[in-house]
Amino acid sequence: MRSAGILLPVFSLSNDYGIGTFGRCAYDFVDFLAKAGMKNWQMLPLGPTGYGNSPYQSSSSHAGNPLFIDPELLAKDGVLTAAELASATVPNTGKVDYDTLIPARTALLAGSYERGCAVYGQELAAFLNDNAWVADFALFTALKAHFNDAPLADWPEDIRLRKPAAMERYRALLKPQADRAAYLQFLFFRQWKALKTYANDRGVSVIGDLPIYCAPDSADVWTEPQYYRLEADLSQSAGAGVPPDAFNDDGQNWGNPLYDWDRIRADGYGLWIRRIDAAGRLFDRIRIDHFLGFDRFYVIPAGQKTARIGEWEKGPGLELIDVLNGWFPGLSFIAEDLGLLQPSTIAMREGSGWPGMNVLGFAFDPAGTSTFLPHNYIQNSVCYIGTHDNDTLMGMLAEMPEESRAFAMRYLDVDKPGELPAAILRAGIASVSDLFVVQIQDLLGLGSEGRINEPGTVGAHNWSFRLLPGQLKQLDPAGIKDLLALYGRA
Repeated sequence: MRSAGILLPVFSLSNDYGIGTFGRCAYDFVDFLAKAGMKNWQMLPLGPTGYGNSPYQSSSSHAGNPLFIDPELLAKDGVLTAAELASATVPNTGKVDYDTLIPARTALLAGSYERGCAVYGQELAAFLNDNAWVADFALFTALKAHFNDAPLADWPEDIRLRKPAAMERYRALLKPQADRAAYLQFLFFRQWKALKTYANDRGVSVIGDLPIYCAPDSADVWTEPQYYRLEADLSQSAGAGVPPDAFNDDGQNWGNPLYDWDRIRADGYGLWIRRIDAAGRLFDRIRIDHFLGFDRFYVIPAGQKTARIGEWEKGPGLELIDVLNGWFPGLSFIAEDLGLLQPSTIAMREGSGWPGMNVLGFAFDPAGTSTFLPHNYIQNSVCYIGTHDNDTLMGMLAEMPEESRAFAMRYLDVDKPGELPAAILRAGIASVSDLFVVQIQDLLGLGSEGRINEPGTVGAHNWSFRLLPGQLKQLDPAGIKDLLALYGRA
């Protein structure tokens, strides 16, 4: 069925609390989607952010980001006082200030533990009983704080390697802190479940993103190190990334540990079944980031600053995908198949049955040979104007070479460069792809100030974009719905 959606990270929602949450701002956005005929809300990973505040370097593939817990909803339940709620307000500057927000919000939420236990007692106990992963994640979080946020690699050896005596000692020592960390996970999932139910009841499905790799400084690696290519002390002999390409002369050295695919295969791919099961509890549809890594993955030797040196190795391929399709027949997936595709990668995607991605913003090579031109699309695909890793449409057009701009105008049959944004949007909506997804920034006509992330860089400009108060109201949902309906997407 043809449909459309908007890509908007939760942290980008506009409210008075420093970062988007699962509160009124999220419910208002769902209402906007429904009024605009948009059947999908695509978001980024919802886990606790890690290095560089990136949601793709999370401390857990199961846990949620406590920053998304809405203070107003807690005050409504009597868990926060009016004074505490007022203390949580932060002027919206259009950016998330993580350095200030994280310690203040974490302290506020953890400080509500006693009241929360009284209000949610039975619910909290049931949640902890039904989610076995929480205990290890909560202890990991408490240990991180105890060791002054030091990465796992720098922890004392006995607890880094989970030696029984150390585990028993730290569980007792850090029980209050771990209990509070587990409580925050309860709050996260309680509020998320209510929001997702609200969205689904209004015909809006949630598309989530699943990073292919886990962060080195994560509860995943700490609890199940046997499934990663690590030394006995949990140090890495090699890491993940991608080689140099047209966008980055140094490639990208992500630093994530690589999987021990032989060990995972021998275990029936249980690790990945658990990962998909966790994501499936959050989302209606899952985009697998760096899908080509299932076909082949790039191995960067330890100690390399860039990704210039490395080699490709064979991944699990369709064997893993067939397992996931068999275990999760009710879930649908999207293959993020961007990058250096080989015939084997294309065959893997086609064999999976999963739709791949077309990025319309990349289409206008003046040679006219780009596979991202709409006339090359197939029905079982997703059309994006751009993703969270790209500049906004206006930003891309501002930097577009003149010959590419001229080709785009000819292809889209427009007379003036200023007509290109609307023409590109219409071309995506009109495309044969089953699903069309647009960033909210492109509907608003924002320039590079609205960019979410610049791959290969770390800084406050990444993962921090927020809608300003009232900005969403600049859009006409009825007009958007009429355009979607014209092309069978509403």
